[in-house]
Amino acid sequence: MESFVAQVAPVLVFLLAITVVAEICQHAGVFDAAARLAARWGRGRVWALWFLVVILATTSTAVLSLDTTAVLVTPVVLAMARQAKMPALPFAMVTVWLANTASLLLPVSNLSNLLALHHFGDQSYLALSWRPALAAIGITIVAAALLYRRQLRGRYERHLDVEFPRDHVLFAVACAVCIALVPAFISGLMPAIPAVAAALILLIALWVRDREQIRRIAVPWHMAIAVAALLALMRVLTDGVLGDLVLSAAGGGDGLGALLRLSGVGAASANVVNNLPAYLALESAAADSPVRLMALLIGVNVGPIVTIWGSLATILWRQRCARAGVYIGVGRFVGQGMVVALVAVVVATTVLWCTT
Repeated sequence: MESFVAQVAPVLVFLLAITVVAEICQHAGVFDAAARLAARWGRGRVWALWFLVVILATTSTAVLSLDTTAVLVTPVVLAMARQAKMPALPFAMVTVWLANTASLLLPVSNLSNLLALHHFGDQSYLALSWRPALAAIGITIVAAALLYRRQLRGRYERHLDVEFPRDHVLFAVACAVCIALVPAFISGLMPAIPAVAAALILLIALWVRDREQIRRIAVPWHMAIAVAALLALMRVLTDGVLGDLVLSAAGGGDGLGALLRLSGVGAASANVVNNLPAYLALESAAADSPVRLMALLIGVNVGPIVTIWGSLATILWRQRCARAGVYIGVGRFVGQGMVVALVAVVVATTVLWCTT
């Protein structure tokens, strides 16, 4: 029980803290300012602006983690689309897809990578991950460009009529905190530590500058409780007969068929129960082989873009979209996500097999 709490508690603390950071940064005008800057760099071309979002989401996910992308990048993207009077869908969808598919590249990109790291032993994680990760990212970008090619045509108004931050001091503090999070997350510290520190700094700044606004900060307590309950339930289930069934379905071996089977089971399990419990349930089926472990990570990192609960990042992304008044139909999300996940998982796993 103690080991389970030690695994889950940092995830929930990170969720709560980074949401507070996002809420205060949004109030301070950080996201609107970033949207204006991106719109200027796009030079009026929709496709160029979309590609800037692709670069931002990929870099943020690889360096800062997929959950940070979902919380901090999504509001920038949505604010940018709103200000430029463009459809938000192509920008929102590529952000959530890359928040998942780009999370294979570095150990810090996803909690599941950190959980798996000690099993790689003397073999470098990056030596195995970079080729399938780049393949997954490339497939995601191409698929999104094809699916939304019509909406990416044309131009947008570059001179946006947006108010400057009302409180320049709070804006400066929020920008400084966001910038400081980059080296803090790369440093190897548990992500919850810098996230909590950032939240405390911003709460103090908001208390001093705009005390009434603190009451309006939406902390996702209900979501945190639901995630904890889900992980606890899956821990109980995977310790019993269900765990044996999942391990049996994962099979064994390092051939292409065996690796595709493992990554496929990982992706399917992640979309059913969430990627973290899916990884924990299947870890013992892959821990003895770095190649099999990477195939499992491909499944649980790249694959969970079919259901909203497939990853915590997708849940956070949906929450950010709802806060911005952007609603995406379940049918569209599932249908398009299934296509992207299937191709990305198969191609990334095949690349892994071909290069090991």
